[in-house]
Amino acid sequence: MIQEERIKALNRHSPRKRDYVLYWMQASQRTECNHALEYAVMQANERKEPLVVYFGLTDTYPEANERHYSFMLQGLKEVRLSLKDRGIAMVVRHDSPERGAVELARRASIAVCDRGYLRIQKQWRQYAAEHIECPLLQVESDVVVPVEAASEKEEYSAATLRRKLHRILPIYLKPMEERDALIDSSRSLFDSYDITDSSGAISGLTIDRSVKPVHGFRGGIREAKVQLEDFINRKLDSYVSSRNDPNADNLSNLSPYLHFGQISPLYIALKIIKTGSPSIDAFLEELLVRRELSMNFVHYNPRYDSFDGLPEWAKRTLSEHRHDYRAFEYSLEELERAKTHDSYWNAAQKEMAVTGKMHGYMRMYWGKKILEWSARPEEADRRALYLNNKYELDGRDPNGFTGVAWCFGKHDRPWANHPIFGNVRYMSANGLRRKFDAERYALKYGLDNSQPQSPPETDAENDVQD
Repeated sequence: MIQEERIKALNRHSPRKRDYVLYWMQASQRTECNHALEYAVMQANERKEPLVVYFGLTDTYPEANERHYSFMLQGLKEVRLSLKDRGIAMVVRHDSPERGAVELARRASIAVCDRGYLRIQKQWRQYAAEHIECPLLQVESDVVVPVEAASEKEEYSAATLRRKLHRILPIYLKPMEERDALIDSSRSLFDSYDITDSSGAISGLTIDRSVKPVHGFRGGIREAKVQLEDFINRKLDSYVSSRNDPNADNLSNLSPYLHFGQISPLYIALKIIKTGSPSIDAFLEELLVRRELSMNFVHYNPRYDSFDGLPEWAKRTLSEHRHDYRAFEYSLEELERAKTHDSYWNAAQKEMAVTGKMHGYMRMYWGKKILEWSARPEEADRRALYLNNKYELDGRDPNGFTGVAWCFGKHDRPWANHPIFGNVRYMSANGLRRKFDAERYALKYGLDNSQPQSPPETDAENDVQD
């Protein structure tokens, strides 16, 4: 079922008779539970035309490096094979996505695209809409509830969005129906960038190679499903009690796959609901409310990636405390190399740099300490975004930008006054030790510290709450 709220015409052109229907796949990089793909199949079948799927592979996606491209191409290789099995051609162009879409749309009766929320993703679609001479229809598939259907404005917190989402969730928590393409396009001849071997495809790109691929995560829908089944079978029932313990390995590990659109949040939600687990509500809070709150933030706030995008109260209180004494200050190089006095923080930075993913609870502590150890809050915000986007597989997306902003007060409320932080929520090493065995975590990821030391005892007042 494809709800009409998911579909938006990006231009006013009328359909025409050409060679095929074009689906410009960019954000939703999958063939399963993909509203945009299924809508394109439906349009092709109604017009008795073949469907062609296009993906634009650019060298210049902001802050992307070899780690990100490798994971993405592993998934795209699966997409190409899956589309071929469905009788659908996939064309990959080594080009800026919007320009490739315009070129391929010259022979299209209509064009369909998926939706992205970041600035560059909106710019791509706007450019295409202005230059394509057939209808360009955007179909939203990487959220359960379409962003404007959930709210018409930027929400203050999870609490304000939660009420709105829960009222209309039943409308959108519906399984997808997949249709066969009536006309086979898989043997059509198009010039296409070769992604048969993802490593070989990487070698042909002019990209940042400073951060290497990770070994613990492999891209693609098959691996995403393995992670989901493992989570359901081994971890879900104890999710509530141990999700904040980095030593427990009790998270779903699905965020990299969600980031690249390799698995659908709707598919995940429906699978989780079927389990009957006591942790259903807690997990859906993260998957639906918190994740879709991040989409709300970046969609409605054009300054989502800067200090200026924070709430006024947070900017004011941090500015009032910008000259407070800091017991420790570190350079960006020292932070990036995990050379601080805090073995817990160092371990979190190393976990991210080595594995491509940091435990969510540690990411909060990690961001708070960057604020505490930087000369100015604006500098701290830039540093946190730089490190997060460089090393995290799920960086550079709404969740990443929102997670960093939360460390500086976004989607939170004012707390008791604290040096440097003002009324922004503070976190201490004591708080970690109360939550879990922080020393064990530090040992696991801090192996190259010659003399690892525990952070000093600090005032627990205003520490993060359970």
